[in-house]
Amino acid sequence: MRTVIRAVIKFLNEADVFLLILSLLSSVYGLILISSVTRNFETGTELIVQIGSLIIGIALFVLFSYIDIDIIADKSRLLMIFSVLFISTLYFWGVGMEEVGNRAWLRFFGIGIQPAEVVKIPFIIIAARMISDFRERKVLNNFMSLIQIVLVLAVLFVMILFTSADLGSALVYAFILVIMLFIGGVKLRWFALGGAIIAASFPFFWLNYLSEGQKARILAPFAPDALDPEVYARITWQANQSVNAIASGGFRGQGLGKGHYTQRPLIPAQHTDFIFSAAGEELGFVGCMLIVILLATIIIRCVYVGAKSNNSLGMLVCTGVAAMLIIQTVENIGMCLGILPVIGITLPFLSYGGSSIVTCFAAMGIVSGIKMRPKPVRFRSL
Repeated sequence: MRTVIRAVIKFLNEADVFLLILSLLSSVYGLILISSVTRNFETGTELIVQIGSLIIGIALFVLFSYIDIDIIADKSRLLMIFSVLFISTLYFWGVGMEEVGNRAWLRFFGIGIQPAEVVKIPFIIIAARMISDFRERKVLNNFMSLIQIVLVLAVLFVMILFTSADLGSALVYAFILVIMLFIGGVKLRWFALGGAIIAASFPFFWLNYLSEGQKARILAPFAPDALDPEVYARITWQANQSVNAIASGGFRGQGLGKGHYTQRPLIPAQHTDFIFSAAGEELGFVGCMLIVILLATIIIRCVYVGAKSNNSLGMLVCTGVAAMLIIQTVENIGMCLGILPVIGITLPFLSYGGSSIVTCFAAMGIVSGIKMRPKPVRFRSL
């Protein structure tokens, strides 16, 4: 018993308990919202699944806090093989959801696993290892070095689109890598060249690889006049319902369990992708700002731990985790407010989804582990 107590005390003294508390507060807040949204659902298992996923997530937080990130990063080739094989399973066994129009889930006994969500962590570690190694060898800004890094993204990006048509998740990977490359020290000229290549190839990609539904979702917030009125009304209906729900909440909200839109329910996927609208309607502006503050604080904490790690690899991993949270938070809230395309991105820690919450806690555990093991090699710009 004393050994267990000592181990707990040691963990509390060395791990990033502040980050764990922030993650738990966000997740408990999410549980409250999910409980309200799903109270009239026929299955009634959503809250149980989310609590079970949270328990697994906490266990992974503790586990990854004790695993040295260098040990994991040294297995980057195995991580890449795992990532490719895991995403490949969607081609054979992937299933989708009507409201998002992709095949991004594996389902076993009623429980869904989203490979693209889980693989974000290996992808961040692989990219961090490559960027860090190239930095140490002072060849990061060489053409062949950048090609190797981008090739990792390209493989996973194409595989996600090919196996599941999950453009939202694929774009998250791209955003993560761009931020990691920028913070890692890649010269701006390479970003300009990359932007020019993307701009030149975009029309071909748009015409040949995006479905009409994906095109409509992208155009709806930015160029509504380019769409047929009936198509526009259908594509924006869910987002408009979300905006109406948030607007009806006012400053303090209609009260938990009393939202007109939330309790009907009148917004598809409100417990997953549109959980922010439930907070807006039932808890008002105050409830929405609490979400923003919690997630912003978690992101800032990740950046702080990375900056203090005194190690290029640790700094880059923390940067990748922060970038993942930033893009998902901005996109999710943006689509709930009707100003960004609806592409099926969950709100970190708060949305219903086992893969999402387990991935978030595992990522926070890795950040906690980086805090526990400061390294002597200082991060320096090239």
